[in-house]
Amino acid sequence: MAALFALTRGRCFTPFLAKKTYGCSPILRCLSSHSDDKYIQRSIVPTYHFQPSLPRLPIPKLEDSCRRYLDAQKVILSPEEYENTKRLVENFKQNEGPELQKELIFKDKQNKHTSYISEPWTDMYLKDRRSVMLNHNPFMTFKQDSNTDNNHQLVRATNFIISSMKFKNSLDEEILDPEIFHLNPKKSDTDWFKRVIRFVPSSLSWYGAYLVKAFPLDMSQYTRMFASTRIPQSGRDKLITYADSRHILVIHNGNYYTLDVIDEAGTIRPASEILKNLQAIVLDETGDSQYPVAVLTSEDRDSWTSTRQELETLMSNTEPLKMIDSALFVLCLDQDEPETPGEVTKVFLHGDGKNRWFDKSIQLIVCRNGLSGVHFEHAWGDGVAVLRYFNEIHKDSIDNPACSSSQLASLDLSASTFRKLEFTLPSGFESKIKAAKENFDERVNSLDMETLQLSTFGREYLKRKKISPDAVMQLAFQMGYYRQHGKFVGTYESCSTAAFKHGRTETVRPASLATVACSQAFETTHKAGVDEMNNLIQKVSDYHNQLIKEAAMGQGFDRHFFGLRHLAESSGKVPKIFQDPSYTRLNHIILSTSTLSSPSVLMGGFAPVVPDGLGIGYSISDHELGCNVLSYGLPTDVGGFLKCVESSLEDLYEVMDGRNFKNKSG
Repeated sequence: MAALFALTRGRCFTPFLAKKTYGCSPILRCLSSHSDDKYIQRSIVPTYHFQPSLPRLPIPKLEDSCRRYLDAQKVILSPEEYENTKRLVENFKQNEGPELQKELIFKDKQNKHTSYISEPWTDMYLKDRRSVMLNHNPFMTFKQDSNTDNNHQLVRATNFIISSMKFKNSLDEEILDPEIFHLNPKKSDTDWFKRVIRFVPSSLSWYGAYLVKAFPLDMSQYTRMFASTRIPQSGRDKLITYADSRHILVIHNGNYYTLDVIDEAGTIRPASEILKNLQAIVLDETGDSQYPVAVLTSEDRDSWTSTRQELETLMSNTEPLKMIDSALFVLCLDQDEPETPGEVTKVFLHGDGKNRWFDKSIQLIVCRNGLSGVHFEHAWGDGVAVLRYFNEIHKDSIDNPACSSSQLASLDLSASTFRKLEFTLPSGFESKIKAAKENFDERVNSLDMETLQLSTFGREYLKRKKISPDAVMQLAFQMGYYRQHGKFVGTYESCSTAAFKHGRTETVRPASLATVACSQAFETTHKAGVDEMNNLIQKVSDYHNQLIKEAAMGQGFDRHFFGLRHLAESSGKVPKIFQDPSYTRLNHIILSTSTLSSPSVLMGGFAPVVPDGLGIGYSISDHELGCNVLSYGLPTDVGGFLKCVESSLEDLYEVMDGRNFKNKSG
């Protein structure tokens, strides 16, 4: 299977530390090797040591955001449309803008415990009435264990459960290594640094790390990782986290089981005990659930609110719902054995609807062939936290497996301790479940998916050329779409602002005048020479690096405008700049893109954010480039788009490699 990995669209699956640009060498935090039977790590630096002194997310200057906004609009607007938008921006700067900016700054100063974007951004998720499935929830799959015996479904599931509980123990007791971006790891990613920094008061610890070019990242989202769920409510959902939860939810064939994985003393239950319970669950003779309640979680939020409230009218359903909501996480044991990228995407992005509970913060999915992954709800957090969990449990489950397939033959299933949950369905409720399943099938069947894997060149080649690998991939998407459609459209690349307290994400706008000039120079109608083309590629790289740096430092315009618009809407007076059709067009994201770097990830995916858009996950490895792209089918032609992207990458390589360029775009 192609080693592709794609990440979540407009919400951030690209952590700040995973952004790679030529000229600096960000290194992912080294994974701990000091795991034991109870903890995945025993850090001498407390997990939240840097949290009190993290810098606050800055509010950009109004004039800077207006300038950046106009720069992004130039790419997609006609000259006449641009002049109209420019007038609206100038009017905004002179009239409503300064007052809204003043109000935003004042509110920010009154809430120094958080960021100006945290509350409205979380509200954006929780108030969205669309289904979380496809619209928000992404997935990642793990690479298989090199020890093939440990890829047995139940063995792998047990090892992931044990590693997850070790991760949770380290987090709860604050001995999980703090998340740090090391700009100079030879100085900061060392035992010496840890021994020194732990004695620096938390109120000053960030500044101590900064002196050796180490940048601690916000870890506030980790508190929502386990025993958390999203509860549907009218108008705005809510997030709930349960203290002292000791069980997980296991879903198999649409049936629901709870299993205690921590005992009353707080000790992780033996792997053999967990393994035998999973075996007993799989052998449960109940069969497929005829009316799987879980499919209701795939419905729009208002529909799910209504049906959940109807379930709750029967007292017998109170306990099953509470046990699901309070579970540490969901373990989905699937009957599927996906092999192709398309099969993997379907199973882990949505499955069959009956074997998922889409509201839970974390769902760990393990297929019958051992292929495993994580599917997560997005309101509670972003990719930095999820990727950390993903990397740690993958490494620990392989380096320190708690059980093996040899134990399966000697299991005593008579002593199983799992509990099966049963729902009492109100009168006529079966038809609602059936309708929800039909809606689910119609939505997921509309998805179209294609992949691209190019082995001609990769990160190492581009670094030698002093070109940003990420910029080249983004340029190829712009060139590809232009070759296919003859125009440029709203494009999104996610970037984390976790370098700041309660930072979430910022938007990078890869479509720029630089990408337009380069895309057009590669057309057959343009007579650009190779030197000119190389110069244009370099300009794209330089400008893209600037955009990435600005976004990571909280200096993009999208979140700033979002905050200003949120204030304006709360007062009922929305400035014309936010009512402008051009503003709507820019935020109609046709190309939604994201990437990450992790040795643990095999593949991942997410759906487009708009009906006529593309969800583009891409990978950049040392010697390969890859894409995993989804659409909602015709008229969007995924295959045609990827062919244009492939030809664009080949053309870029020929020019950068100094070969006789032969344009294929015509």
